[in-house]
Amino acid sequence: MSHIPPLDPRVAAKKGFRESEERLKRFWKDASVAPDGEGHVVLLDGRAPKTPAHARMVLPTEAAARLVADEWAAQGEFIEPGTMPATRLAATAIDRVSQTREPVADEIASYVGSDLLCYLAEHPTNLVAEQARDWAPWRHWAGAELGVHVEATQGIIHRPQPPETLARVKTLALELDDFALTGLATAVPLFGSAILGLAVQRGALSGAAAFEISRLDEAFQERQWGVDADNAERTEARRAEAALLDRWFRAL
Repeated sequence: MSHIPPLDPRVAAKKGFRESEERLKRFWKDASVAPDGEGHVVLLDGRAPKTPAHARMVLPTEAAARLVADEWAAQGEFIEPGTMPATRLAATAIDRVSQTREPVADEIASYVGSDLLCYLAEHPTNLVAEQARDWAPWRHWAGAELGVHVEATQGIIHRPQPPETLARVKTLALELDDFALTGLATAVPLFGSAILGLAVQRGALSGAAAFEISRLDEAFQERQWGVDADNAERTEARRAEAALLDRWFRAL
């Protein structure tokens, strides 16, 4: 989402994250967590790494801090930012989302205005049946459990959702703390669906299950025409991101 650009978790021993293209060598032996006020801090040989804005890496729960610390512990000789998604989420929550909660919530709400689960195929019959089986229950869940009432349509012509639906999603987003809001803001565009993002955030769906539901059309086309190697690689990367988001929400 535009208000939370990705952040590279590159860190120097005392200066925290660095904006540099050079490969940074691992400088610590032990990654651990410790209580810090009402949260938990990540420690590298007893020192807290900094975010790109030079804030301390303090997370709301021990489990979330452990998720980040495990990424630091798993690094080899050189730091590989692409292997540290939880660290990136934490830094984004601390540095960016905490300062832009309202616009981030607006962007999340905008997704329900064109939610993937509301645009149904007109044909072929098999795809129509699969969408009815896998998508309709989650539209119903959103209405019954969250008060998010959406209207489905067939075809790709945009059908606006009621303003109160967007307002309700924004309210739900703003009820979250910065860390959960960051996760939701990442999950919603990944799935193309505010409903699926909220379902994962609330534990009604696993990240893996939500991802498979979100790519139902894509999987249908693959069964018809085969799997492209490049697309398969991208799919695996997105699937891994969905699994990480599930762990992130459960840790909060």
